[in-house]
Amino acid sequence: MPYKLASYWLGRTPIGHTLKTHSQQVVAIHPMPSDQIKHQLDAAIRRSPLLARPGFLIRRLHQIHCGLFLDETQGHDVTPVQYSLLTTLSMLGETDQITLAHEIGLERTSVAEVIARLEARGLVLRKQSNQDRRVKLVRLSRKGVYLLKKLEDKVQRAHERTIEMIPEDQRELFVLQLIRLVEANNDVGSAPFKLAVPKERHTESGVRAGKAERAEP
Repeated sequence: MPYKLASYWLGRTPIGHTLKTHSQQVVAIHPMPSDQIKHQLDAAIRRSPLLARPGFLIRRLHQIHCGLFLDETQGHDVTPVQYSLLTTLSMLGETDQITLAHEIGLERTSVAEVIARLEARGLVLRKQSNQDRRVKLVRLSRKGVYLLKKLEDKVQRAHERTIEMIPEDQRELFVLQLIRLVEANNDVGSAPFKLAVPKERHTESGVRAGKAERAEP
């Protein structure tokens, strides 16, 4: 049950066209002139110098998203990290904890702690591998599958609310810029995040084509 990505929750109104706001007023969206950008940035920095720091803004936005996530999923006692782990298990099926850590970009010890909490709630099942008794395999339980289905729309709303103040026609670009930052710096930090990498191949006509393959951790 992977996240429903761009086409599901990102707007597609072209720049210069019109869209409806929450108040149903139709407004025109145009590229913002550079002098206007600078004016608004300077005004924001005067409110707080921290607003000039991308790292602070990313951390603060993450805090906001977690609050929205908990608001949308209240009563289910699930955190964003737990939900990422559960959705990844739903895609991979039974897998070992190290692979799971790479798939969600989390340290192995943290993954082990999250799995223990989920196991105590009956949302995942663990067992020793028949090939290597040192390896623990994890999979979703029926209860975990049911919870994912129940939370899917709620979590989607949390993601939508996180970026809803960005003009609709700019949301895909915003997400793309975040992806670029993550992919460009993926080797930094203590927890690697496994990404698909393009592999060149030749078609029957001899034209090169890209094919995504999983990167080695």
